[in-house]
Amino acid sequence: MNTTLIAATNNPAKLKEMRRILGELGIEVVTMAEAGLDLHPREDGLTFAENARKKAEAVCSASGRPAIADDSGLCIDALGGSPGIYSARYGGEELDDAARTELILGLMKDIPPERRSARFRCAVCVAYPDGRRVEAEGLCEGRVLDRACGHGGFGYDPIFEDSNGYRFGVVGADVKDSVSHRHHALTALAAKLKGEDPKC
Repeated sequence: MNTTLIAATNNPAKLKEMRRILGELGIEVVTMAEAGLDLHPREDGLTFAENARKKAEAVCSASGRPAIADDSGLCIDALGGSPGIYSARYGGEELDDAARTELILGLMKDIPPERRSARFRCAVCVAYPDGRRVEAEGLCEGRVLDRACGHGGFGYDPIFEDSNGYRFGVVGADVKDSVSHRHHALTALAAKLKGEDPKC
């Protein structure tokens, strides 16, 4: 597969992860800046899939080239599924990743181990200039830790342990890339893209 996609994200950590995973699948990802764009696509949808679709279509429309976007977040059962689609701005736009993880830990401080179940969800979308869309989703089941562990990854990674016992703030990028919600979503997406490409 020989595919180049513009990533509809301004998050450098997310872009790096997307490039690593899709690069292994033969898909090149370029930044909006590399494509000559200065956009901040809106994320005002009500689902991960809707947000991914909006962002991909905005960048595709502005560039006239295929674009990829993802929307992802942590869904905690004891918090009714929060922070969910608001993961990146939970608690207010002024908070950084560290402050948001501390907020979650505070809200979860009295929740016993057996009720700390959670999952990362990811929806991805590729939008084409002819109006086609290819979409996929992935999830990673696990639990919220009772304290931050490690400094790897980004976002809520330091307080998440997956169902295999991998702590996302501790494991290396190669391990996380092989089990994460983004891995599952992008792998499923790549399989669909291969089906869309007559050369494959």
